[in-house]
Amino acid sequence: MSGESARRVAITGLGVVSPWGSDVEEFFDRLLAGESAIRHHRTDDGHLSISMPAVHCPHFDATQEVGRASAAMDRSAQMSFAASNQAWQQAGLPIPEQPDRGAAVYWGTALAGTLTYEQGYREMLQKGRERVPPLSLILGMNNAAASHLAIHFRLGGPCLTYTIACASAAAAIGEAWQAIRDGRCRVALTGGADSPMSLAVVRAWEALRVLAPIGNRGAEAACRPFSKDRAGLVLAEGAAALVLEEWEHARGRGARILAELAGYGSTCDASHLVKPSADGQYDAMHQALTTAALGPGDIDYLNAHGTATREGDPIEIEAIRRLYGEHAPGLAVSATKSMHGHLMGATGATEALVCVQALRRNATPPTAHLAELEPACAGVAHVREAGVERPLRACMSNSFAFGGSNSVMVLRQAEGT
Repeated sequence: MSGESARRVAITGLGVVSPWGSDVEEFFDRLLAGESAIRHHRTDDGHLSISMPAVHCPHFDATQEVGRASAAMDRSAQMSFAASNQAWQQAGLPIPEQPDRGAAVYWGTALAGTLTYEQGYREMLQKGRERVPPLSLILGMNNAAASHLAIHFRLGGPCLTYTIACASAAAAIGEAWQAIRDGRCRVALTGGADSPMSLAVVRAWEALRVLAPIGNRGAEAACRPFSKDRAGLVLAEGAAALVLEEWEHARGRGARILAELAGYGSTCDASHLVKPSADGQYDAMHQALTTAALGPGDIDYLNAHGTATREGDPIEIEAIRRLYGEHAPGLAVSATKSMHGHLMGATGATEALVCVQALRRNATPPTAHLAELEPACAGVAHVREAGVERPLRACMSNSFAFGGSNSVMVLRQAEGT
């Protein structure tokens, strides 16, 4: 179902776990100010050590935010729960006594319980124990967070987990949008979380040679999307959650509609595991515009995937220029990963949240540390200055992943509320 005959989808709740705490307004304020959360991170467990730029959430206290009963969850599931609780409370939805079959969970994660599994392996390999903790499999499974959410909020409809690397949360949100438009559910709790800081995962990323070094500009400026001197991505942990509702359902109960999720596009490059394709990205963005019934001239701001890799950034800008054509030079584009890092499976949800806030505040966060533009990334209006206010009607959010998966969302002002 698409076009005008499809049901509209409202966003009524937002939640975040960020390096600046669990507050959506604070998170967006820091990004709007161009503040980087990237720090020099060191870990040494006596056997292996890492030293790199990274983004952690030092203020996140699982016992306080999740509760003692859930403190045994994997860290990514704890963050999922905390962000979702914020979003649910903002939406003002009750928790029913019996499972609501019209309410669903669509969640994204790239790495899920890697911290849980790594701890179990250490118990065996470093301490010589014969067994891992008995709940390791249950706590570490990819769908653990979604299951916890469904149980707590009594969401008895579909409970689905999407794992397609860096596009996981964007795909989860997009599929939740489609389910509401098709009438398969009226409410969806959606988003994503990851805490990809296990030593084994970091070593795997290092081996791929795409992580940014600290460099002579310091850890805070390590991630420099679209810059001529960009040197790679920065790993981050965190979570973001959105409550989606069928438009008339939200209006009928008097909910405050924050923004409209208007369009979604999903493609696969079907060409290479790690080399992105401008064709696949173009098609996903075109799909998102088409399903939103908008044209390139209707989008005022684009939150780019922009990871600061040598190959990825120019390909994304190429796809944007191709789609937006004569509108590209005036299109405001920024990559907020320059400040909050790359949250893997949570990235799409975090950047969708940024777009909602941009629409609500009529302000665009910058791409931080963008001093000298890569010539191949020219042709759009890169946002470099902090705190730029501008009228916004609609935004696009790009998420592109290893494996060639592309997920794109279009969000617009909550008109008609």
